[in-house]
Amino acid sequence: MMKNSALLTITFAMLAFCRLGRAQDQEPTIDSKIAVVRANMQADRTTLITAGMNFNDKDGAAFWPIYQQYEYERSRLDDGRVAVIKEYTQKYPTLTDTEANAMAERMFEYDARIIALKKKYFKKFIKALPALTVAKFFARVCIGRWQDGSRTFGGTVHSDHSSARLERECWNRLS
Repeated sequence: MMKNSALLTITFAMLAFCRLGRAQDQEPTIDSKIAVVRANMQADRTTLITAGMNFNDKDGAAFWPIYQQYEYERSRLDDGRVAVIKEYTQKYPTLTDTEANAMAERMFEYDARIIALKKKYFKKFIKALPALTVAKFFARVCIGRWQDGSRTFGGTVHSDHSSARLERECWNRLS
């Protein structure tokens, strides 16, 4: 199980580096930056979950297929969030109050969809894994964000590699 997780992490890292290598002779676009950040975030998430959850073989075999489905659906929701962030960065110089309000409402809608997705997958995880294991996963991974943007995992503080990182990248682009 650890071998599969390590292989997945290495694959995501290689994909990120391949994109960087091809783009060195030209200024990276916001889309290419987003792709690299997302690949790195996924690799980091997999590494943190593997280290923090310390699954036995049986629980790992039950967890990872469900988690991969969850991540796929979550990434689809993140696509919508990214679209709003990109729209904001493009319209920033001439953004009206009406447009800003509409974008904020769309972000709130994505937040609500993420919460609904977590509830949906909590039910799926609980059918396949012990309740304590599921609670540990949701407490440490899905809920464990701190005010300063860091997360604790297994007692260790890790920097946050969620959509906040992408949002910071877009803010930096505006500065």
